[in-house]
Amino acid sequence: MFVLDERLQQDTVTLGDFPLCRLLLMNDASYPWFILVPRREEVSELFQLNTADQQLLWREATALAEILKGTFGADKMNVATLGNVVSQLHVHVIARRRDDAAWPAPVWGFQSTKPYSEAQLTGIRQKLKLVLANGFQFEEDR
Repeated sequence: MFVLDERLQQDTVTLGDFPLCRLLLMNDASYPWFILVPRREEVSELFQLNTADQQLLWREATALAEILKGTFGADKMNVATLGNVVSQLHVHVIARRRDDAAWPAPVWGFQSTKPYSEAQLTGIRQKLKLVLANGFQFEEDR
């Protein structure tokens, strides 16, 4: 059974699900920072996914990056898998702009997080509802 890592639960807002991945929003209003987590039990490395899931993860990450680039006016998309703090396999998809606080440095640990307000979260959900294709199910629509 899939269980989301406690640290991811604490630091993010759940937006919904793609066919493979849960889509999370890092609760830091400094950057449009999204995280994809394959809904597979006890997976910490890409190679632990079967071939079909590896391909689906890449398709979901690529499609999300393309959507976010246009939706949030990104100059560059950062897509990365790390796992030094949270071992559960997850993919960061971050829309970066030249005028963001950390540019051109990585966003990790750059500054204290600024949690989203409810109005900001509503705005992000509304933006995403306009651009996410069939196959994505929003958390509140379940």
